[in-house]
Amino acid sequence: MRAKLFGLFCGLAFCAQMAFAAIDIYEFSTEELRLRYQELIQELRCPKCQNQSLAGSDSPISADLRREIHRMLEDGLSDAQIKQFLVDRYGQFVLYEPPKSGNTLLVWMLPAAMAGMGLITIGLVLFRARRQAIQSGLDEGDDEF
Repeated sequence: MRAKLFGLFCGLAFCAQMAFAAIDIYEFSTEELRLRYQELIQELRCPKCQNQSLAGSDSPISADLRREIHRMLEDGLSDAQIKQFLVDRYGQFVLYEPPKSGNTLLVWMLPAAMAGMGLITIGLVLFRARRQAIQSGLDEGDDEF
């Protein structure tokens, strides 16, 4: 009996959560604007959430930013202008892929540099092991004569 009541309670709690979920419905003047809107909210990160796009976040600031992006699209701003507005306001964090510039160059190049160093290390280890095996083979050959 308790299990049934617990299951019923969990089901009701889930339904209540879904009933309070915010759904943004915006009217766009053209289909192109709607597609641009969908692309932008997927590309931009919520300033409050750690790693959620504006499309996937339920935070109040994300709702405000989605509304602002809709307004700016309807006002005729380009995607670059909208992104620049958000970067000016919230910093590079709002971009999932920040531009490759001087201050982000290290972040972009570090994985390649580390992989290169790893390959060089593996190569040196193999080279030394092979040289040591050849040397020990030569040493064993001297004992036979």
